[in-house]
Amino acid sequence: MVSICSGVVAVLAITYIGLIAVVMSYAVLTVEFSQSVRNDEATVATLESQYLTAIARITATDYAAAGYTKPIAETFVPTESVAALTALR
Repeated sequence: MVSICSGVVAVLAITYIGLIAVVMSYAVLTVEFSQSVRNDEATVATLESQYLTAIARITATDYAAAGYTKPIAETFVPTESVAALTALR
């Protein structure tokens, strides 16, 4: 009877240690994932800032002063397909 009880206690102790190891591993992975998300958010924020700066610069540019002129004529692509571009049948 004593050997069965000591065997059960040993199995329970090993199981307890194993469960603690699983919980610790989960905690480490959760912290690493949170840090990864924060790093990704910081990267996105940096890229967004660069994008908004570029858009503000493009919007504020005086293209006439930069040497650009308005086009003389505007040509648009037809919305319907042209015979030369239709698929072969």
